[in-house]
Amino acid sequence: MDVSIVIVSWNARDYLVKCLRSIEETRGNLTLEVIVVDNASSDGSPEAVAGQFPWVQLIQTGANLGFARGNNVGIVCSMGRYVCLINSDVVLLKGCLQGLVEFMDAHPAVGLAGPRILNADRTFQISIRRSPSLWANWGQAFFLDRTPLLSVLFPRVEIQPTREDVVREVPVLYGMFWMASRRALEQVGGLDEDYFMYGEDVDWCRRFHAAKWKVMYYPPSEAIHFGGASSAAAPVKYFIENRKSRLMYFQKNHGRWARAMDAGALLVESALRTAAWSMACWLGRGDARRNALMRDRNVACLKWLVAKSSAGDAKKYRELRK
Repeated sequence: MDVSIVIVSWNARDYLVKCLRSIEETRGNLTLEVIVVDNASSDGSPEAVAGQFPWVQLIQTGANLGFARGNNVGIVCSMGRYVCLINSDVVLLKGCLQGLVEFMDAHPAVGLAGPRILNADRTFQISIRRSPSLWANWGQAFFLDRTPLLSVLFPRVEIQPTREDVVREVPVLYGMFWMASRRALEQVGGLDEDYFMYGEDVDWCRRFHAAKWKVMYYPPSEAIHFGGASSAAAPVKYFIENRKSRLMYFQKNHGRWARAMDAGALLVESALRTAAWSMACWLGRGDARRNALMRDRNVACLKWLVAKSSAGDAKKYRELRK
């Protein structure tokens, strides 16, 4: 078996169908298996998979296990030399899988690789980033990464893609599309299930690096990522989940002091952005609905930080989700 593809899905039926069709159309001569882990969708996703794609292995968890745990369920059932974790809202382009397999076969030191990610209109989407740091997060909180004279000292966390992108080693690949070698996976282990959604990608890449496996960006292979297939149903909730995961990352890898410092950066960031988006709403500039959403999610984050940020370890974070 060349490749095992694991797709975790929650209420993303239409995207999931497109994803599976693209796999069917672009698989080439690879031997592969596709495992869909459905996190208790209520939109007919399991029925669509079973009815339209009988060659897909469908696992119904009966509950929303989250991204990390759902993927681990699929990984345990997989048999391929390479394990591909793909978001349900991704469409593969011709030669994507074949290119990644050939690249990783030729470079056995590579443990994790990802393709160039495109938006629906074929413009470039950000899919790689720098490793998290308190310095960068505090700079971002005060908009210093967007200030021309200071952006050299406070570079943006996300790395902007360009047409001239080349194959290169990167700190972090975002989790919408990964191909991991089986040998590396057996050493590094699965995703950390303490992360419900978000943050597990940064943490996993850190563990690959720590185990001396290369994490590579491979732009000759391309895929389209629509984005927000699951989180669109509850954008404020998932925004808070993103912030929880960020704090959890710092606590896990750098200790409680680092987590407290990052909580302070998030507090400043949320307060300043609440003020900025509130002003945009009041002035009636730009997209009114987007302005309101951005304001509301920062207000929600601010409230959560004030009320809950004293919770320290991963166990307490899990309790907050209940």
